[in-house]
Amino acid sequence: MRVVFMGTPDFSVPTLTEIVSSGHEVVAVYTRAPKPAGRGQEERKSPVHRAAEGFGIPVFTPRSLKGEAEQLVFASHGAEVGIVVAYGLLLPKPILDAPELGCLNLHGSLLPRWRGAAPIQRAIMAGDTQTGVMVMQMDEGLDTGPVALADLIPIGPDMTAGELHDQMMRVGADLMGRALAALERGSLDFKPQPDEGAIYARKIEKAEARIDWSQPAEAVHNHIRGLSPFPGAWFELELGGKPVRVKALRSTLGEGSGAPGTLLDDLTIACGAGAVRLTQVQREGKGAMDAATFLRGAGILPERVA
Repeated sequence: MRVVFMGTPDFSVPTLTEIVSSGHEVVAVYTRAPKPAGRGQEERKSPVHRAAEGFGIPVFTPRSLKGEAEQLVFASHGAEVGIVVAYGLLLPKPILDAPELGCLNLHGSLLPRWRGAAPIQRAIMAGDTQTGVMVMQMDEGLDTGPVALADLIPIGPDMTAGELHDQMMRVGADLMGRALAALERGSLDFKPQPDEGAIYARKIEKAEARIDWSQPAEAVHNHIRGLSPFPGAWFELELGGKPVRVKALRSTLGEGSGAPGTLLDDLTIACGAGAVRLTQVQREGKGAMDAATFLRGAGILPERVA
């Protein structure tokens, strides 16, 4: 099929690769414009941008698709279908309607649960035990279009958002490949989403990353793994007479109890109910390390964390 692909982060790359390797003709790739990064503030191309160049596919990086000029360029590709995977820009109706068969989106949740920007993180933070990926037909709503295919993915008790992200992008690439094959045969059927159970996965804000030890241990554990590896849930620990910010990257439910924030045993910390044991942390300005390595370098720990 003649395809326009729209995506930006690492999550999108396996799907682009799957489409190309399946023999479809990707006539254009749309991705977010390069951004200054690093000490030299050199413009860095997105992962999808770099992958598309490797495949020899023309790349387009408009700041917006709301203007008539950009919409005419998009329509000129003559695509049969648009494939959207974590693109990051709003698609107005003229863009959605330009491909003959519309635009398909790969979404990382079991819709209508967790519509919106952060479905992977929010599912873990809520303590969900399963999620999935879905191929849906895009409309003008926020992840409200009819769904064609879905694959379920279990969420393990200690699974992080990073681990779920990596599994989801592999499963999602295969799912979109199957969806395109069915679309080409004329056998891709769509079903409207139910209204019941719709939840919005709002964007992760930096202010919510600080750990609240007064919460029950299970909620703290879910908070930690839902924000790992980015932006990283954090707390403060007094080391060498000054407060140091420490990110908690991996944890498990621990044993014991005490006042919230009390260090019970090594890096087992009391919560509002129960305790959480930290197994991987990252001290400010340092790399990620396991708990034993951190404790060897930290010296004498205080009685509490904040």
